[in-house]
Amino acid sequence: MADETYNPWTVVNVVFHHLVEQGLHPELGEGGHPGDPAAALLRALGIEPRPEGDARVQDGVRDQLAELRKRMFGEP
Repeated sequence: MADETYNPWTVVNVVFHHLVEQGLHPELGEGGHPGDPAAALLRALGIEPRPEGDARVQDGVRDQLAELRKRMFGEP
């Protein structure tokens, strides 16, 4: 069987919708950023999350690029 590819964060969404349908009120991260608890859920299901799916990684890259532009080109 060939390896299947999919967005692992969709799996988190499916799990949450299933829990809601069962009358539960799931919450990741106790109101904080859900990235780490969501990644832990994926790992518990045997799925290795990729860093590019984590918005915090994307935000960090965006911030780093903005800082480089500011230093190199004097952009605000």
